[in-house]
Amino acid sequence: MNNSPIAAIALSCVLVQSALAAGPSDDAALIERGRYLIRVSGCNDCHTPGYIQQSGDVPEAQWLTGNVVGFQGPWGTTYPSNLRLAAQELSETQWIDRLRQPMRPPMPWFNLRAMTDDDLRALYHYIAHLGAAGEPAPAAADPGVAVTTPYFDFVPKQAPTVAKR
Repeated sequence: MNNSPIAAIALSCVLVQSALAAGPSDDAALIERGRYLIRVSGCNDCHTPGYIQQSGDVPEAQWLTGNVVGFQGPWGTTYPSNLRLAAQELSETQWIDRLRQPMRPPMPWFNLRAMTDDDLRALYHYIAHLGAAGEPAPAAADPGVAVTTPYFDFVPKQAPTVAKR
């Protein structure tokens, strides 16, 4: 019977160690899930400079730092934001709430809205894990306002008509 308190203390120590060990591996799994979602969701395509041009061969340390190449259309000119700075400024709850809101084109915010809270949480933890880097993206410009940055023109053009013979 004298061994019961010692056994209980030893068991408690093992349980505490297990709980502490589970935390980082759970965080690691969440971060890895976020990395995966970033890759397959196309976030880098716009939010990482040169990602498309280099066929995705951009060091992870440069990912998601925003872009000075804008997208111009009837809505004005918008720029892919620096997600790494945004993740440092928002709490996890604020992040999820923000990603559920409509955003300016061409951001496919409706795809984010379709993700689960767990997916959005994984994105947040991965991006926060990367840490702050880069500069804020340029502010959006209203329709008709000239910009000095490069931009993609998102105005549909009519295809030329071909005469039938």
